[in-house]
Order: sequence, then C-alpha cells, then structure tokens
Amino acid sequence: MRQNSSSRYQLLFKFAFLLLCVSWLGGCATLGWYGQAAAGQIEMLCKREPIDRLLADPDTPDALRTRLITAIEAREFAIKELALPDSPSYTYYADLERDAVVWNVIATPHFSMQPKSWCYPFVGCLAYRGYFREAAAVRHADRLAARGHDVAVMPAVAYSTLGWFADPVLNTMLAYDEIWLAGLIFHELAHEKLFVRDDTAFNEAYARLIEREGVRRWLRSRGEDERLAQWEADQAHQQAFTELLLQARAELVVLYDTDLPEPEMAVGKQAVFERLRERIAAFAREQGNDRYGGRLGRDLNNAHLASVATYEAGVTAFAELLEVRCGGDIGCLHARAAGMAEWTPARRARFLDRED
Repeated sequence: MRQNSSSRYQLLFKFAFLLLCVSWLGGCATLGWYGQAAAGQIEMLCKREPIDRLLADPDTPDALRTRLITAIEAREFAIKELALPDSPSYTYYADLERDAVVWNVIATPHFSMQPKSWCYPFVGCLAYRGYFREAAAVRHADRLAARGHDVAVMPAVAYSTLGWFADPVLNTMLAYDEIWLAGLIFHELAHEKLFVRDDTAFNEAYARLIEREGVRRWLRSRGEDERLAQWEADQAHQQAFTELLLQARAELVVLYDTDLPEPEMAVGKQAVFERLRERIAAFAREQGNDRYGGRLGRDLNNAHLASVATYEAGVTAFAELLEVRCGGDIGCLHARAAGMAEWTPARRARFLDRED
C-alpha cells in the first residue's frame, strides 16, 4: 500500500505542524518534553512499513507474518462488528527495537490519591506524562519524588494519536498472544472513536470496555469457545486482583480525608500498604500464579493505585450501560458515550462511580 502524493503531502504538513507546535510552546522544560515527544513520534512514523507489502515479501519471517495477519483480521472485525473507525491505523507495522513505545510517569501527592495532570494541545489534560526513552521518564519521576510525590513509571506498548496519524502495529504489541494483540487494536481504535478532553478516567474506562467486549465477540465469531472460556477465567482472576488494589485505594482515600497530623497519617498509610501486600501474597498463593506474587517486589505507592483506578474503576459502569440500557448493541453504547462527552466532568465521574 504505497502512499500517493496527496498522502505524502498531508504527512509532511503534519510533521511541519508538529514541529511548529514544539517551537511555539515556550519554556525550557516544556520545550524539552515536546521536543522528545515530537522526535519519538517522527521516529515511529519513519519506521512504518505497509503491512500488505510485508505480507507480499517472501523474506518476512513466518512468526511476524502470522501476527500481522491477525492484526489485519482484528482491524477488519473492529470496523465491521464493533463500529470502530475505518482509518489507516494498523495498516502499517513498525519495529522500534525496544520493549515499550513510551514510559508513562504517574505522580500523586504523598497523602492524596488524586494523580497529577499535565496539559497538552488538542487532547487536553492527562493523568500521566509519556517519554519515548525510559531514562528520561525515570529522571522526571525522580524530580517529582524529590518534591514529595509518590511516583510510578509504567511502560506502555501502544498509544493512540486519535487519528491524527495512521498508528502502526508495533513490535511492542506482539509480546504476547493474538488475543492480547486484538484487544490492543480494539482499545486504541476506541480512542479514535471517542476521546473526551481532560477526562483520562472516562476515556480509559470506555476503551477498556470496548477492548474486552471486542475480544469476547471476536473469539465467539471464530468459534473458539475453549479459548473464550479460558480468557474469561483469566479476566475474572485479574478482576479479583484489581479489586484488592481498589480496596486499598478506597481505604487510603478515607485516611487522607481525615485531619490527622502527617506523622500519624504516614503510619496509617504504611499500615494500608502492609495489609495490601499480605492480601496480594494470599491471593498469589490461592491462584498459584507468580504473576500476582510479583507485585510484592514492587514498591507499591499511591501512584500505582491511582493508575489502576484510572484504567479500571469505571469499566463496570460501561459494561452495565452496554448490557442493561443498550441490550448489547455496541452502536447504542458508542452513541450514549458520545452524548456523555457533553456532560460536566462531575456528572461523568458520577457515572463511572455508578451513581448516575
């Protein structure tokens, strides 16, 4: 799939506009971040290759060929069955030669569960700041920690430019099985479908629900009942683990809302995390799965729990909307979610908390 002259000119225009934005945004720290972001995006776009060309090339490794075919099939399913955008995204492949595309920095005050936000042109404010190099993310996290924040650096294997560019399938998206790859494509195309400025929790809960419902329908459409049953069991285990983290977060919200002196609050905070580690250890033993026990080695803090809440806390609300109010109609879900974009942030937050 070669780009025609019009497509090349459009891409060049977007490159120029991206660089103009970088030069327009003043301040050394701001300019430095936007500079690395622009460079990282340009690197990814320059490494893109059309998937149809790779599939036609006899030198393409069989393992890669198989995954790219899965990506194309998942994209087609997303368009036809999930009513997601028929954009050029995921018709390209790019090998970044690293394990993550970006590393996201999440930060909260030491005695708060409210994540710090960073604001950007076009997308508004987000509850994380992404870096295309891990070392840069760690340096920024260290600076925030020195100022008294709880911080976490989380690798991400994919992200969406919301249709501004044709997002490629990345080598980072091929780390696990084809179900995981399909889910990532459904998730990121959901962001192209709907993205509400300044509301990370709403956007991620919507995309996460589309991801999971998409995988469920995709496997069912392929007659893969056994894989679907195993996937649903894995999802149930993951949800049970997530509930442990959300329970600890809720305990901390109550603690931080008290008038206790900071030394006493610090003792209470430590106690919550100690109980959480004990619960994780018991859960890991019960499941016989080191994936959960591995969390014990992480220095869990507010930022980790805030990140879990951002991505998971509102998914149940969207699931109920799909099944109860929309009767399983995915088009109805999209329409209702788009209508919520006009709501106030407070009303959307009540919806995510299942209070509206």
